[in-house]
Amino acid sequence: MITNTVKNELSRIVGDENASFSREELVCYSYDATNKLSLPDAVVFPSTPEEISLILKMANSEGFPVIPRGAGTGFSGGSVPVEGGVVVSFERMKKIIEIDTENLIAVVEPGVVTWDLQQEVEKLGLFYPPDPSSLKFSTIGGNIAECAGGPRAVKYGVTKDYVLGLEAVLPTGEIINTGVRTAKGVVGYDLTKLLVGSEGTLAIVTKAVLKLLPLPEATKTMLAAFPKMGDAARAVSAIIRVKVVPATLEIMDRVSIRCVEEYSKAGLPDVEAMLLIEVDGPKEGLERDCRTVEAICKEHGATEFRAAEGKDEVKKLWQARRSISPSLYRIKPNKINEDIVVPRSKIPELVEGLGRISAERGVLIASFGHAGDGNIHVNVMYDKKSVKEAQDAEAAVVDVFKLTLELRGTISGEHGVGIAKQKYLEMELTPAVIATMKSIKAALDPKGILNPGKIFPKAVEAADAEHKVPL
Repeated sequence: MITNTVKNELSRIVGDENASFSREELVCYSYDATNKLSLPDAVVFPSTPEEISLILKMANSEGFPVIPRGAGTGFSGGSVPVEGGVVVSFERMKKIIEIDTENLIAVVEPGVVTWDLQQEVEKLGLFYPPDPSSLKFSTIGGNIAECAGGPRAVKYGVTKDYVLGLEAVLPTGEIINTGVRTAKGVVGYDLTKLLVGSEGTLAIVTKAVLKLLPLPEATKTMLAAFPKMGDAARAVSAIIRVKVVPATLEIMDRVSIRCVEEYSKAGLPDVEAMLLIEVDGPKEGLERDCRTVEAICKEHGATEFRAAEGKDEVKKLWQARRSISPSLYRIKPNKINEDIVVPRSKIPELVEGLGRISAERGVLIASFGHAGDGNIHVNVMYDKKSVKEAQDAEAAVVDVFKLTLELRGTISGEHGVGIAKQKYLEMELTPAVIATMKSIKAALDPKGILNPGKIFPKAVEAADAEHKVPL
């Protein structure tokens, strides 16, 4: 628990109206999309890096944790205050400071919603590609903390590929600027890339310089339906082999298709698998690429192939795709949502392996996601009221991770480690690698006050019981 002296000082730093200690408001900042709940001792809403610096300096002297928070849309528990402390929310730091159309950069505060930035730059004929499923709610700061990706990653990459520089506050309170505003820069260590994806454990980002691209001239969205999941997976590999790089290449299995169709009534075909494909670029050549994609899909057994007609149909298809995750709760009340990645050429083997695991463990597995870059969202469905179902689901997750690593993949492509994947970290990383990461954390955060209890294996259950929120 923080002391009354600390509470008074927090109120002085950010203003009485921008600090909260009431249980009702603290509960609102106690969880993210994992629904793992842990109560903070306070929530503050700073407006400047200087205010954050003062909070961190006080945290070092008084010994309380500080947890940065964007919109709380993460799937790994990264913003959950597992050891209590002070949540720093960026709801007041949401300015788009600059859009430089000559140098193709934007400068933004961390509380800017990803969708809002995209809409503003597109008005100027520019393009910010990262598009996580939560883009209409998630913030740039949270995207940076988790190195968010999205469907367009197959062609355009992920958040780290668009962060040129950062203003950040170190755990000890120093304000630093990393990176550049230029296309190149190799002076010293790349601290920018170190901070991107560090899950709010190494610094608190207060400003970001982001790379923009010219807006693609034209886009075409297509749907391909397959009677077999394996055929759809092989079509993905074939599309990439002929060097057509779609802007998006999404895959959905039968469970996902059925659930989202019941949920959204989007008119999706009743098949075992579906690909949602988007090609963009200059109008010249776009139709050629589309014809190539269509031919490959049909060669691999597609029973239906069609292009979306008009913006309304495109919007409807993408709304359906982004609705898959919530729609799955129609099957079972609980799910374990993993975001494994394998080399694209291994997707057919992954699909076969997931089917085998589902049958052997007796659990339903729904798979969908960014097949174009090998990033598949594997959802193990269960009912936690059944001890056996819960145990089988956990065992299936371990099987999925083992399969992923056997295929030379990684156990997380977008969601991060947070608290959700801590116990699996050593499956992928060697002791030497983990020790190196811990030494970096200790160097920047010697007192361990910034977002403690994340990434590295730790007995989260041992956190003070007083912080746990009863369900």
